[in-house]
Amino acid sequence: MTLHLERSGNGRQPTVTLGDIFSRLFGPDAPVRFTAYDGSSAGRPDATLGLHLASPRGASYLVTAPGSLGMARAYIQGDLEVSGVHPGDPYEALRIIDDELRMQRPAAAEALRWLQALGLRTLLPPGPPPQEVRATSKIGLRHGRARDASAISHHYDVSNRFYEMVLGPSMTYTCACYTSEDATLEQAQAHKYDLVARKLGLKPGMRLLDVGCGWGGMVRHAAREYGVRTLGVTLSREQATWAQARIERDGLGDLAEVRHLDYRDVRERDFDAVSSIGLIEHIGVKNYPSYFAFLRGKLRSGGRLLNHGITRPDNEHAGLPRRGFIGRYVFPDGELTGSGDIVRAVEDCGLEVQHHENLRVHYARTLRGWSDNLVANWEDCVAEAGLARAKVWGLYLSGSRLAFERNGIQLHQVLATRTDEDGRSGYPLRHDFGV
Repeated sequence: MTLHLERSGNGRQPTVTLGDIFSRLFGPDAPVRFTAYDGSSAGRPDATLGLHLASPRGASYLVTAPGSLGMARAYIQGDLEVSGVHPGDPYEALRIIDDELRMQRPAAAEALRWLQALGLRTLLPPGPPPQEVRATSKIGLRHGRARDASAISHHYDVSNRFYEMVLGPSMTYTCACYTSEDATLEQAQAHKYDLVARKLGLKPGMRLLDVGCGWGGMVRHAAREYGVRTLGVTLSREQATWAQARIERDGLGDLAEVRHLDYRDVRERDFDAVSSIGLIEHIGVKNYPSYFAFLRGKLRSGGRLLNHGITRPDNEHAGLPRRGFIGRYVFPDGELTGSGDIVRAVEDCGLEVQHHENLRVHYARTLRGWSDNLVANWEDCVAEAGLARAKVWGLYLSGSRLAFERNGIQLHQVLATRTDEDGRSGYPLRHDFGV
């Protein structure tokens, strides 16, 4: 197929191909091999990375949702084919696109001629892939209970078997902590849980509340390694079912329990410690004051809180682009802000911050480990969750890794105590949890 532009009056303008448009946008020496359904090509023929626009629908995705969202939609639907990288780990493709593929904006008249060549139907947005979350407002108010439950279910209730293959034996879907360059993902996850336990000062006989407990990794670790009575809660029914079965299988039923429950419905009080590992991203920045006040209310005097969550590298911007890839495909209603905003909310509710650290580089390594698992189990992951969802995960893990590596996002742990009115916190003179 060749695109033609008709000139009013006499004659005909030269044919315009998709390859011509690509060359004009990204230069004749673009660092990729571009081919299209009209038979045209552009870029470097010997480039490692290849992009093939396979259909007019793909062109419509790119035109009607420019940027990463349009590319993601076309890629997930199979209208944009990528060669030279594994679909489970398109990290290098994203790096090249981010670093080396520089778009030159066309003049308005030139862009109009291209659209005329492509046809006005190109301006009609195709239906998005079914994996995309739409119209969340119909479920209820943002961060209301019903909508939170729906958002969590969208991401976490994919398939426990899928998560087993991607996350590995620990079934831990939060940033690990690496003690050395050659530490494995599993070793780093175990160390993370132990670091949290030591920061919280856990000892036999204590009681721990773990909110947003996932598949119960921290719950089991605290019970098994420290003899702590632990309650974990999660909004994901799939997670709760898996976690409770694992607790029983490991013989920890006398110390540990995981409930399918909104953390706001926990009735027990006077816990010695509360851990929140990877939940705050789902809370909503405006809800931080009530969130931390609620957790403070669950602690005994002198008890400790550990908050572990993804943050922005500054405190100037809050939230996530609601219309972007992550908001539509991965974390509906997810919100991020800087660690300073978290510390302020913790302190404003009456907790005393004792320690604060950034594990950003550890999350980049964690994501690389998950990508390796996805690649190693690719065929089984596709069979379990479908090709489109597996491709979403490849994009998500690789894109997030790139963002953590480049300090676009961070991961902070904040440790605080419920210090009493006389200033007694129970915290030692110096940190005693090691590294």
